[in-house]
Amino acid sequence: MLAGMITTQLPEKPFTLADLPGLGLTRTRLRRLLATGQVRRMLRGVYVASALEDTFELRVTAVALVVADGHVVVDRTAAWLHGIETYSTAELELGPEVETCSVRGKPPTRRGDVAGGSRDLADEDVMTVDGIRVTTPLRTALDLGCHLRRREAFAALCLFARHHGITADVIAPGVRRFARRRGVVQLRELAVLVDPRIESPREAWTFLAIHDAGLPHPTPQVWVDVDGVPTYRLDFAYQAARICVEYDGVEAHDRVEGQAERDRTRRQWLRDHGWTVIVIKLGAFTGDELDRWVGELREALRAAYTTRRW
Repeated sequence: MLAGMITTQLPEKPFTLADLPGLGLTRTRLRRLLATGQVRRMLRGVYVASALEDTFELRVTAVALVVADGHVVVDRTAAWLHGIETYSTAELELGPEVETCSVRGKPPTRRGDVAGGSRDLADEDVMTVDGIRVTTPLRTALDLGCHLRRREAFAALCLFARHHGITADVIAPGVRRFARRRGVVQLRELAVLVDPRIESPREAWTFLAIHDAGLPHPTPQVWVDVDGVPTYRLDFAYQAARICVEYDGVEAHDRVEGQAERDRTRRQWLRDHGWTVIVIKLGAFTGDELDRWVGELREALRAAYTTRRW
């Protein structure tokens, strides 16, 4: 046990500051529990025992503690409930605000731990989950495509496509519906690029950077055969040119023991068999690092076989 660790019987559900007296806790004790890792913030003003698994049911219970009756959970909080992560690491550490809206004719919430507003929502835009009103996956994807920064918006759209079937053809009617809405120009541009094969936010950023550079679009999630058996899966590939682009984030290696060594073995095999392997590291989406790998990819594509004589 860590020095200074406090042993406290914690509830098996989320709780708020208002619940502390009933739990026999003070704010000082809560701060110590947070510092020792026994408690974590789920949302702003909502806490949970760290030992509890982050399940859909736990998230719904946490949101229910801070949403006023008659309000609708929207935007990134709605995405969070739908299993799509759009919060930054810093926001998750501090506990993000719950994002809600009131419908026409109702005042926005005045809670300090909730980011409230007003919004016109059609009946088909809203669903009920365990008593909580939340925008549907489609409406949430459309809103985030307008509201988020460009690359984060594209990542969210791709993840909604992958996990909820919100593909470009499904998004198209919503784009027309939002014809004069702020952010719809971004949504319209990104919608046609959405690909459900893209598996993570950084893969989405990679694809968007390639698109922005005016380069041909690679194919996501390509399998390479070894002796006729699909063995190595690539984030992005130009198969005919034998060029692959892979995002090599430390977070992926942290999740799976031995992943870094497997990646090195796989990439060496690819190079030994004539592939050009371009690896993108964390932080390589701006400035000189972005220019470096995009330039490397451009040169690799230019050097690929051509039918031109000169």
